Amino acid sequence: MMRGLFPALLLGLIASTALADAGKPSHCLSLYDACKYKADFKHFDYVNPSATKGGSVKLAENGSFDNLNPFILKGVKAPGVTDTYESLMVPSLDEPQAMYGLVAQTITVAPDGLSAEFVLRKEAKWHDGTAITPDDVVFSFDTLKSKGDPTYKILYAAIATCEKTGEQSVKFTFTDPKNRELPLVAAQMPILSKVYYTAHEFEKTTLEAPLTSGPYVVDKVEQGRSITLKRVENYWGKDLPVNAGQYNFAVMRYDMYRDENVALEAFKAGEYNFRREYIARNWATAYDSPAIKDGRIIKREIPDSTPQGMQAFIYNTRRDKFADPRVREAIDLALDYEWVNKTIFYGAYVRNYSYFENTEFQAKGVPEGKELALLKPFQKDLPADLFTKPFSNPKTDGSGNARDSLLKAQKLLEDAGWVIKDGKRVNAKGEPLAIEFLLRQPTMERVIGPMRKNLERLGVASSIRIVDDSQYQKRTDESDFDIVSVWINRGVFFPGNEQTALWQSSQAEVKGGNNLGGVKNKAVDSLLDALTKAKDKDDLLAAGRALDRVLLWEHYVIPNWHSGVFRVAYIKELKLPPVLPKYSLGFQTWWLESKK
Repeated sequence: MMRGLFPALLLGLIASTALADAGKPSHCLSLYDACKYKADFKHFDYVNPSATKGGSVKLAENGSFDNLNPFILKGVKAPGVTDTYESLMVPSLDEPQAMYGLVAQTITVAPDGLSAEFVLRKEAKWHDGTAITPDDVVFSFDTLKSKGDPTYKILYAAIATCEKTGEQSVKFTFTDPKNRELPLVAAQMPILSKVYYTAHEFEKTTLEAPLTSGPYVVDKVEQGRSITLKRVENYWGKDLPVNAGQYNFAVMRYDMYRDENVALEAFKAGEYNFRREYIARNWATAYDSPAIKDGRIIKREIPDSTPQGMQAFIYNTRRDKFADPRVREAIDLALDYEWVNKTIFYGAYVRNYSYFENTEFQAKGVPEGKELALLKPFQKDLPADLFTKPFSNPKTDGSGNARDSLLKAQKLLEDAGWVIKDGKRVNAKGEPLAIEFLLRQPTMERVIGPMRKNLERLGVASSIRIVDDSQYQKRTDESDFDIVSVWINRGVFFPGNEQTALWQSSQAEVKGGNNLGGVKNKAVDSLLDALTKAKDKDDLLAAGRALDRVLLWEHYVIPNWHSGVFRVAYIKELKLPPVLPKYSLGFQTWWLESKK
């Protein structure tokens, strides 16, 4: 339910980039196509503007939390708090690359692409009734860039200044006119209260709700156990077209569960009202409660056209044992996906073949044209097969006997200098090859278990370590792991600046940064530069596909899978609009009908 704000860990982002008609004020931003909704639109097509307002909905999240400020590196962020903040503009959920004014009434992009000016709505207010001002926007930019999560420093690197230009206007100045994404980056920036943070320290974790301006406000907090949000009755933006038919619940409560199985049983017992199921086995076998059978709970699959990105296990390539791509590929071969999908997932998934899965940026075939031209300068440093073969994941017959894959893995390990000695895979120094899978939830154990047996056949020792959220965040922030599970580029229609945070060499050693795998690759750096400077869609497609191809052939991850549907279960009193958003579940458009 993000309101267009950059999340603290930017592993999934709607990265649609934007250009309004140069030099003219506009109510929206769109990358290549005209905006779907005109300036006088009343509401998005995927909402019910007459939806019932009111009622309390109970939700659930896994883990714990100790911080209500989602924009700093410290602490574990509480669920739902981004619904209390706002940005200058918000995305449309049925267009792949469009944003519309929220706090900002209009945007004007300079003809030379070096600046964008936003005019703020006079009616925009903080929850204490004071106006949101250009000073707040300037303060937000300066604070997030200098003191916020490292993501913001990266994203705002090409924004030189943010300055007040009038009583209701603010201008962002850019350093790179070829980077078409920068107006959108500015438009999505979360807005903080300058007055509030004059009296409060921004960089400290807090369980005191900061002053915000969104449709909800934090009402109650039980640290690590629950957080309750209450809709603001006199919310300044409730009648805006971008908010019509949305944020309908009067109260939203998030309860925290440490164990996924306990959370599922709690749902079936009626402890909360809506559940999104991520585990195929549960979806196939565990929803057998009387409430589902008699219709009190609805079990439903909703089509998901959202770009799937890359869900995967990612290697920490800072560690010497993962420095050689042959080792990374060999470990990948230990995952017998066909057997796992048939036996554990009930055939519910399709394996990922791209970092931009389900988009036109997915690399296919062999590189040609502009894409090949971008890759040629690095041909001697890249795998030779990259230029002559389409990328493919290893495949087995699904019988559970992955002999051919393991023979190939064995050769790769030997070629990389890892040989068998006394039954163990060791390097020239006699150091054994051992791997730890770091997890937050035990649900992936059943996938990793069969994989570990195959690794054992290769002489590779492996283990699973399950830690709580705070330990997990600390270890990933400090790059203290071997392999972790990630979901990269979920919802990314047009790759842009966020890819720099994920892959650029300069970000590999940033504490708490988003280059989780520690990737340092000159070809990748060059492609990131081409991506952010693409002058048209053809250039962007070439750079995105080339980047996808290099990341795949370098084996930085073990690709996982996706389903293409939202699996949801909810009480029958929850209602959905007749037209659903194409690129989101759109839970903020749902409403609750009172029980009769």
